[in-house]
Amino acid sequence: GFSRSSFPDLASIWLLVDAGIPKETVTTCVDNVVHRLSCDLESVISVETSLYGRTDNVTCSEGTSPDRVSNTHCSLAGVADVVKKRCNGKKVCELSTDVLGGSDPCRNTAKYLQTTYACLPAFHRMTCEHSLSHLSCDQGQVIVVHGADYGRRDQTTCRYGRPANQIQNTACSSPTSKVAESCQGKNSCIIKASNSVFGDPCVGTYKYLEVAYNCQCKWTEPLS
Repeated sequence: GFSRSSFPDLASIWLLVDAGIPKETVTTCVDNVVHRLSCDLESVISVETSLYGRTDNVTCSEGTSPDRVSNTHCSLAGVADVVKKRCNGKKVCELSTDVLGGSDPCRNTAKYLQTTYACLPAFHRMTCEHSLSHLSCDQGQVIVVHGADYGRRDQTTCRYGRPANQIQNTACSSPTSKVAESCQGKNSCIIKASNSVFGDPCVGTYKYLEVAYNCQCKWTEPLS
């Protein structure tokens, strides 16, 4: 089975979504092609639902025989947790059905991967390996971590002066809950982007820490 998402479903997230932030849906009809989620400007991905299977006979049915779209009660368990872990807190997230481990929830049925997500306003921090990431909020506010990932996902971030062989691996992703565990609910927080904190997801690659967070008013207990 799949592990639970590293990031908690925070009350602040659904409050923001309920406040009228539009939801976006991406549907990919073919296995092992790119399923891409993205957000613009100062916002990051917050996955609401993700399905691999089939729940109607219309989606991705073009050119498919009726008997391959008739099973509308097909879904692979644990998909939302996998997609949340990989994508929450990022501006762009690309994956495909190969991250689901090759399980087939319904043979002989034409399946699709469908994800619904919101783009939440957030601060987006990229911190190079061996540097400190400083998260902070205004007085009276506390940090809410939407997601964090330690690794390398492109060849342009944190590349100055690094040899080519240290930046060529762009498939190094290690979503982590350690930033939330250290910083959640604090007014400010410093965390080091290093193997000593997060482990080494790809030996020989120069990595960086990507963090998305927001600030919310600190709730205070009413005086009795």
